[in-house]
Amino acid sequence: MGVMGAMSAVSQRCFRTAHLSVSQLRARLGPGTMRLCVCLVLLCFVSCASTNALVQGGRFVWDALGGARDMYRAYRDMREANFIGADKYFHARGNYDAARRGPGGAWAAKVISDAREKWQSDVSGRGAEDTRADQEANAWGRNGGDPNRYRPAGLPRRY
Repeated sequence: MGVMGAMSAVSQRCFRTAHLSVSQLRARLGPGTMRLCVCLVLLCFVSCASTNALVQGGRFVWDALGGARDMYRAYRDMREANFIGADKYFHARGNYDAARRGPGGAWAAKVISDAREKWQSDVSGRGAEDTRADQEANAWGRNGGDPNRYRPAGLPRRY
């Protein structure tokens, strides 16, 4: 039998096997092999369905890390500038930059802003009015508002 004859015999066997009923297939393959095949098919369905969720989850985490970096950069710039009246601008800018990354960045900005304001109001005693104004600037930036709304006159352009 040549190569074509061997391929023909294999394809005929596969064709006959494909038309078997489940009970005939189980009898031919054996119960252990059948269970393995069912498990593999289910695993394929689960992995295909969860791949999209996994990719989206990874993107959310990546955006959140980038958002945390944006918040840190705004904090570092605020400390470096040491400019009176510029804190609301840096709050808005950090939240704006983080939120532009996507849902993960916006989430990171909210968590960091809320934690910082809670710590600041508990420890520093700056008062509810300052906390409210900071949170307003945070929300403004996070919702896509232009941070320059809070930019004080005389703040160097590099910020």
